[in-house]
Amino acid sequence: MTGTGVATVGNCRIAYRRAGTSGPPVVLCHGAGIDDATVSWRHTIDALADDYQVYGIDWPEYGNSTGSVTHTIETYVDVLEGFLETLPYDRVTLAGISMGGGVALGYALEHPDRVEQLALVDSYGLGGRLPSALPWKVLGQIPGITEFGKIACSATSESVRMVLDSLVADASDLPEPFVEDVRGKLMEPGSIQAFKQFQRNELSFNGRVATNFVDDLESLTVPTLLVHGRDDPLVPVEWSIRAADRLPNAELDLVGDCGHWTPRERPERFNESLREWLPDHRHTPQIQYPKGQIPGFTPASD
Repeated sequence: MTGTGVATVGNCRIAYRRAGTSGPPVVLCHGAGIDDATVSWRHTIDALADDYQVYGIDWPEYGNSTGSVTHTIETYVDVLEGFLETLPYDRVTLAGISMGGGVALGYALEHPDRVEQLALVDSYGLGGRLPSALPWKVLGQIPGITEFGKIACSATSESVRMVLDSLVADASDLPEPFVEDVRGKLMEPGSIQAFKQFQRNELSFNGRVATNFVDDLESLTVPTLLVHGRDDPLVPVEWSIRAADRLPNAELDLVGDCGHWTPRERPERFNESLREWLPDHRHTPQIQYPKGQIPGFTPASD
């Protein structure tokens, strides 16, 4: 069973995709930019649905979520905490990509007793400088350039691939459904506004970032999987390598011929790695819901 739901968190209505009716809960956190739960996790949600209860949330002002917030990792950690409080589980597994990885990590550091396992994918929050993000920061300061650029870049599939070329290992090799998902986001009015505010709050012109959890990693005993594309042009692969060395209970998986969007560039490879690492649902206490009785959940065909 797959579908969508909405949870009220403070002044926000947090939309989420939902799949699976049995097994341990897994909550997926998407990244920044032109992203939402569907764009990053389309294949992962389906791959986990048979054995896990899967939630893919949209951050405020991303996807179908609404609400005015200060767009920072700290705020998103609070949003995630509020969302998890609406679910009937004492512990969940968290997986986050890029910005979402930073959020999942921040939550796990604050609430390690609530996190069963943690998967960080090409994750933000594992280093102090992100020099490759500087062009995005500069462009975001020019009035009107973002919306104009979105319109221009969404004109054709090839123009979308040009945008993705700065994020993936080989834009020409991307499957068309991925390109169309990104094109759809580019065509949505206002779909980049939350990211512009996040850049303003989290990134500096010298490449320094506001959120860096490196010095806290040795205190985190939650079992952690770090997945990183070897050719990631945005977040240095060295961040995950260093984190795997500092975390007391970590596994590292480096994916070849892959850039920053691992779950969409190499979906089969990524989903296999994630499934092998996730807890065995046959030995985990679980809550099962009859169809139609999941709070805030509406079954859907997509």
